[in-house]
Amino acid sequence: MKQPDPRPGKWQLFRIWASIGLQSFGGGSSTIFQIQQEFIEKHGWMTMEDFSLFWNLCLFTPGINIIALTILIGRKLGGMSGIVVSLIGLLLPSATITCLLAAGFKLIQNRPEVQAILRGVIPATAGVMFVVAARFAHPLLTQARKEGWLRSVGSAVIVLACAAALIVLKLSVILVLICAAAAGAIIFTSWRTPHYALAATSTSDTSSTASERSDEAASSHTADIRGEQH
Repeated sequence: MKQPDPRPGKWQLFRIWASIGLQSFGGGSSTIFQIQQEFIEKHGWMTMEDFSLFWNLCLFTPGINIIALTILIGRKLGGMSGIVVSLIGLLLPSATITCLLAAGFKLIQNRPEVQAILRGVIPATAGVMFVVAARFAHPLLTQARKEGWLRSVGSAVIVLACAAALIVLKLSVILVLICAAAAGAIIFTSWRTPHYALAATSTSDTSSTASERSDEAASSHTADIRGEQH
């Protein structure tokens, strides 16, 4: 396992976020992919579990999730000043380029070359979204292998139910997230409690049995010694 790099300074943190902002063509999925590459794979400052936790917290905040994620990572690596330089690095260069491109796009938006480029960007973005989704699923699958198939079934039920609620029932995202959180609390808490209680009981029974056997052995040994002395 790769050892994490030393904690970044403010200038390095700014440069990383500025690089992410300048390369994040294709929307939020591209930005998430860049963040994962920089902070997890390249520098090792976070694990995928840390990233998933931060992202889940961001889903419950109003507004732009990427901004909330930037704040959480900036605070983790640099405190309050880390938040400031991270936000400036992500937003200032990319916002400047976006404004310039938006101003010039009106002049060339109907050209065939531009339309062809846009048609190629859409499937590329879908590919990036697939990679990001696979990375989010990896910690879930790893934990499912550790905790048994019931964990996988419970997670699959929540995934399918959320997809059906969004696609078929047309429910709002925040309502679906709240219901998913409540369902997860009910399903996984009710499943884990008996499991760990059973494990604790089994451990206690094993310890009691071992203690009883030890006492019996000691008594037998003492009786043997007394018999030899007589």
